[in-house]
Amino acid sequence: MDPFKTTGEMMGEREQNLSVKAYDVLLNMLINRELPVNTVLQERRLAEMLTISRTPVRDALNKLENEGFIGRSGGRTLVVKEFSIRELIETLHVRRTLEAEAARLAAGRVPAATLDAIEESINALLAAADPSPQQDWQIDSQLHQALAHYSGNALLMQYIESLRLKTRMFNMRQVPERFIKGHHEHLAIIAALRANDAEAARAAVANHIDNVRDSIVKRLSQI
Repeated sequence: MDPFKTTGEMMGEREQNLSVKAYDVLLNMLINRELPVNTVLQERRLAEMLTISRTPVRDALNKLENEGFIGRSGGRTLVVKEFSIRELIETLHVRRTLEAEAARLAAGRVPAATLDAIEESINALLAAADPSPQQDWQIDSQLHQALAHYSGNALLMQYIESLRLKTRMFNMRQVPERFIKGHHEHLAIIAALRANDAEAARAAVANHIDNVRDSIVKRLSQI
């Protein structure tokens, strides 16, 4: 504890930490669809659930609203929003642009040991008898986060992660045909990174996200 901090400063830090905690918990619930579409988000109930005061919950909700994860019904009541196909296409379009550039920048920067570990995880997942969606997402994240991290651009990394989470929320109907194809595309990205081929890495990521977009849009159009 800093002996020179005032009581107000310490209380402010505690509220900030609780706001981060509330944000992380609520975002995870949204991503895992534990809060269904159109669920009304009431500060009091959420604060009781998290056993914290309403102020950090309010801060977390404001951040989630600003980031587009939740919205307002009738312009007033906060609810879990339903994303449109148009929003999905726009999100994936921006992801394609940002992640392709991240891959170009990351070529030659990602340590061989990191690529080895990700490739090993992908191959183990492909060989698994019954992999879970959580395992699939975790391994998918390993590669995409490595690309963002080794791009060397912190702001680019932040934007990419936010957009990836939104894409996961969009995918409310499974596209099982993407499992094997998607991870083979990941392996192609890794191969380009191993070869320090910036253009091939950029093209491999662009192709991967184009295929994600096409599969999800095709599935949604059939429902």
